[in-house]
Amino acid sequence: MIPRYFIVAESEHEIQNPTSKEKLLLLGERLGLGPETRVLDVASGRGGPALILAGEFGCAVHGIEIAPEFRAAAVERAASAGLAERVSFELGDAASVAFHPESYDIAMCLGASFIFGGLADTVEALAPAVRPGGYVVSGEPYWRRLPLPEGYEDRRDPWTTLEGTAVVFETSGLPVVSVIASSEDDWDRYETLHWRAVEQWLAANPDDPDALEIRTRHEREKRTHLRYRRELLGWAIFVGWKRPYSAAD
Repeated sequence: MIPRYFIVAESEHEIQNPTSKEKLLLLGERLGLGPETRVLDVASGRGGPALILAGEFGCAVHGIEIAPEFRAAAVERAASAGLAERVSFELGDAASVAFHPESYDIAMCLGASFIFGGLADTVEALAPAVRPGGYVVSGEPYWRRLPLPEGYEDRRDPWTTLEGTAVVFETSGLPVVSVIASSEDDWDRYETLHWRAVEQWLAANPDDPDALEIRTRHEREKRTHLRYRRELLGWAIFVGWKRPYSAAD
């Protein structure tokens, strides 16, 4: 399940990743999206990328989201945008869903590869759902440089370098054909929306049983971003191409 911290912290996010509408539109162009394109959006959240892509390119997007609060917001946003016929949002755990083979042109998981246990497992889970010639898309953090400073607090973070992230795709047989990296502005927007949402929630809910835990995590995440992550941690959308079958296959 999604920790309650994120339900609170991302209650105002239109896009729940350190990227922008402009970069998602660039992604749509590079994927060649159009009215006939079928897109699977794993961990679709509050529907931001799905609504942007469907609204601009007319593609059909099916989202899967485990948090009821996020899924409800996505459904409401789709209706308000007049996109309910182009996008759908299923409540469920994508890790337990059996995807029909080759039923999508694009399968994407932006910022949630932990669902399947990591990036390699995500690529392996999504690739069979994509037709030959289609794409597997993942939004993933990466370290700008290693080793990490001695004071960095959470060394369990599973990320690798930019090159290492691309290698994960290519080890699974999907060459990386596009990388769309986030900027410091993208990170600042994403992180500081957390700060505002949490502070406002704490002020309105001082006696909530989760208030202390949420404040403690809020302060740790803010400190880590300002001290280390803004400088050291990158984030990018990686596009892996599922090659068409050859005559020998």
